[in-house]
Amino acid sequence: MPTYDKMLVAIDLTEEAPQVLEKAKSLAEAFKSELLLVHVVEPVGYAYGGDIPMDLTELQDQLDKAAREQLAKYGEKYNVSSANQVVTVGRPESEIHRLVKEHKVDLVIVGSHGRKGFQLLLGSTANGVLHGTECDVMAVRIH
Repeated sequence: MPTYDKMLVAIDLTEEAPQVLEKAKSLAEAFKSELLLVHVVEPVGYAYGGDIPMDLTELQDQLDKAAREQLAKYGEKYNVSSANQVVTVGRPESEIHRLVKEHKVDLVIVGSHGRKGFQLLLGSTANGVLHGTECDVMAVRIH
C-alpha cells in the first residue's frame, strides 16, 4: 500500500469545497500526512479575453485577497496551518503541477462532478491535473 507523506488538496472556494476537504482531512489523518491547501485564482485577463485595454490589477488584487481570506477560514476549520495554505494565480492545472514538484507532493485531491464521458467525468481541471502530474490523483465525487 502506498504511503502519502504530503497531500495537496485543490479547492475552488465554492459551497462544494467542504465535501473535498472532509475527504482530504480524513485521508491526511489516516496516513498521518501533511496537508497542503491550495486555491488557484485564474488571471482576470483570461475571463475577459485578455484583449481589453484596461488595467485589471485592482480587480485581480481584490480576487486574490478574497481567496486568501476564504482559504484562511477553511484552513482554520480543517486545522491546516497558514504555512500550508497557498493561493496562486495562473491556470489551475499548471499551478497544481508546479506546486506538486515544488512541495514534493505524493497525492493530489480534487473535486469531481459525475457527468458523462471521461472528460466530463473529471472536469477539465481535474482531467488536466490527472494527465500532467507524476503523483497519484484522487477525484472526490461532488454531490
